[in-house]
Amino acid sequence: MKRRELINNIFLSVLGFTITGGLSCKNNKRPLTILIVSGWQDINIGDIAHTPGLLNILQTFLPGTKLILWKKSAGSEVEAWLKRNFPAVEIVHGNVDSDFNVSNHEVADAFNRSDIMIHGSGPSVVGSANLEAWVRSTGKPFGIFGTTIQNIDDKLKNLLQKASFIFTRETASLEVLRKNGIETGNQMFVPDATFFMHLSDQPKAEIFLKEKGLQQGKYICVIPRLRRTPYYLIRPDSYTEDQVRSIDTLNNSRKEEDHSKLREAIVSWVRETGNKVLVCPEMTYQTGIMDELLINPLPDDIKPYVTKRGYWLPDEAAYVYSHAFAVLSFECHSPIISLVNGTPAFYLRQPEDTIKGQMYYDLGLSDWVFEIEQVNGSDIAERLGQVISDYESAKERVKKLGDSVEDIYKKSAEIVKHL
Repeated sequence: MKRRELINNIFLSVLGFTITGGLSCKNNKRPLTILIVSGWQDINIGDIAHTPGLLNILQTFLPGTKLILWKKSAGSEVEAWLKRNFPAVEIVHGNVDSDFNVSNHEVADAFNRSDIMIHGSGPSVVGSANLEAWVRSTGKPFGIFGTTIQNIDDKLKNLLQKASFIFTRETASLEVLRKNGIETGNQMFVPDATFFMHLSDQPKAEIFLKEKGLQQGKYICVIPRLRRTPYYLIRPDSYTEDQVRSIDTLNNSRKEEDHSKLREAIVSWVRETGNKVLVCPEMTYQTGIMDELLINPLPDDIKPYVTKRGYWLPDEAAYVYSHAFAVLSFECHSPIISLVNGTPAFYLRQPEDTIKGQMYYDLGLSDWVFEIEQVNGSDIAERLGQVISDYESAKERVKKLGDSVEDIYKKSAEIVKHL
């Protein structure tokens, strides 16, 4: 055993923990305690929404469970927001070193007190180091909840083969697992946990809606997106000049063609209904592309009907989406937040946006997904016109979807319970 690993195990033992697994919650007659690793970044309301969605799933279907959130991002605003909405959930922070040792007492103590660890929804197993530290230090079970798994290397394969359950957020990931020979028990399709994000900031949203003159059911929301997220704007030291040039070249070659198709739907909506349009972001950088790609190129008779919103938290977005007629988005999670709140939503999917888009097909929403390179703007506008002409059917469809997703979450929670 390496010296640092030995020190880490001794440290956990001092806290009263047996390295080989600890005491079961049944023997202790205490609530099941779950450690959740989530909260990947705070610059994306979809990434933020993963966490309250999973917390709500566990609180709803495993009542009385003690939840500890190992939050990866360190943003104080989102953490305060989570604490206000989930006062019973304990939040811990801490890194994992290159030998998969935890860095501080609060995480080590959370390891001691927790019976199982769950990796929250995300674009990949981004918390793999956290899971590896858990496995090496505790030997207790872990699982993955509503995550895309598109690429598997040897290290990840070795980790996944130890999982007690793997719930992927689309069936495409299940096929990746199969092709890589990962056949552990309890593998199933479980949609992104954002589908259970129940928070809604009515007071703040109503002030905004009143200020902008947006009336319930009389506006649509539209969300732009570049082909590749320009993370170099947020983490400039992590990118070389060649990498930045490559990202910009791709984005510049596609952004006008992509967004011209969404603009065609905007024009059709305004001219057919005389109602308004809200351009809003899912990621922080998108506030800087709204005018260029969605507002300035519009015909002069359309522009007075269009307004915009700066970056926000997912609960304010949820209320605004709940009062919209529909949401049309190049991003994946605004449609989910919209659907959760009973509003029809279209996902305009760009090929660079990973296999996660398969989730919409798995949920029976193929006619509300638009593979952007395979459609014209008129296709999107026509489909929106169909929703306008039979809105009650669209709303009923959204309700049935919500019931179906809830049933899946209930079944997945039962698997966790019986571990």
